[in-house]
Amino acid sequence: MTAVAIDANRLWERIEALSRITDPDRPWTRRSFSPLFLKGREWLANEFRTGGLATSIDAAGNLVGRLAGSDPNLKPIVIGSHSDTVPSGGRYDGILGVLAGLEVAQSLVERGDRLRHPLEIYDFLAEEPSEFGLSCIGSRALAGMFSASMRDLRRPDGMTLREGLAYVGGDPERLASVRRSPDGTAAYVEVHIEQGRVLEQEGTAIGIVTDIVGIHRERITVKGRADHAGATPMLLRADALVGAAHIVGTVYARALALADSDKPLVATVGKLDVLPNAANAVPGEVEMVLEVRCGDEAATRTFGKTLIEEVRPALEALRLEVQAETVSHASPTPCAPVVRDAIRAAASSLGLSSRDLPSGAGHDGVFVALTGPIGMIFVPCLDGRSHAPEESIEPHQAADGARVLFETVRRLDAILG
Repeated sequence: MTAVAIDANRLWERIEALSRITDPDRPWTRRSFSPLFLKGREWLANEFRTGGLATSIDAAGNLVGRLAGSDPNLKPIVIGSHSDTVPSGGRYDGILGVLAGLEVAQSLVERGDRLRHPLEIYDFLAEEPSEFGLSCIGSRALAGMFSASMRDLRRPDGMTLREGLAYVGGDPERLASVRRSPDGTAAYVEVHIEQGRVLEQEGTAIGIVTDIVGIHRERITVKGRADHAGATPMLLRADALVGAAHIVGTVYARALALADSDKPLVATVGKLDVLPNAANAVPGEVEMVLEVRCGDEAATRTFGKTLIEEVRPALEALRLEVQAETVSHASPTPCAPVVRDAIRAAASSLGLSSRDLPSGAGHDGVFVALTGPIGMIFVPCLDGRSHAPEESIEPHQAADGARVLFETVRRLDAILG
């Protein structure tokens, strides 16, 4: 094979084009299971085909592009990320990884280069937390971690996840067909913005991810009694929102106390639903989602349980009930040395500075790791901003990530069986 030569302008033009498929009133919003998401998917599938990829949507609603390898007995090398966003999210989170993968594949086709391994480019369905309360839906299915009961999850408008999968072109009754065996992937590599400030502050071009934190989400429900806000004396109230506020404050304090540990824990209550949610009514029920992230598996799993034990006496004194249930859990995931070494060698060969660092965000790679070795390539983002309209990268940073990805894939293709 000849020297690395991706088309940096084409990559950037595609990034800009896909990001502009957004809710104009809430840039940059393209939520999974929405008409805008389908519009983005239609555009992306056409670009996959233009790039020379055999393109399909699997039963889990993943968009997949494939290039055949020269050895049909070898397992695929997979590149992936996602095209959905959080509400008013960033322009580059997710789509950089998908489009960098497409650029690698199309560059191989145009140069007449053929890998030994098949190459698969994935736009995984719903990596971001969906309105069904579940994230990484497509990659869960790939790893065989999508349970039958998850199909019955409902979003606020009543749609079930079973219906949602069909809406995006999947087949909820054939999810088992997507499952890949524990050794079914030769390697997985993803390019992503750092979503932090380390690379930018150090002036380092490439981050080599060492591990991805575990993420645990619980639905906590506080039940009191809805009453008239004017006619109910303060001493007789069972205000669920007061109890919820106490929980939120306790979450913050407990996580802050762990900020200086070897494996820092972060915890967030970012979603609350209040009933009846009226200015003249005492809140009778509050449902919230607690998210905990940490590189320590035990700490990730037990934070919510010990939290409820701590706050329960105070809530009972307020005449409130509290209950919690697990929504989802992903364990901390190490990146494979063979992939990390290939990324490091690729960056060095291109004259790009690099360093090791962990990922504090979750990614589809957590589940893909159950099918084979994974690695991630980080590029800097402006001021570490992500999941916000201000999220920003420069064209040369996107190109650096794609160039390192190209060279990493070539190296993995040469050394893996």
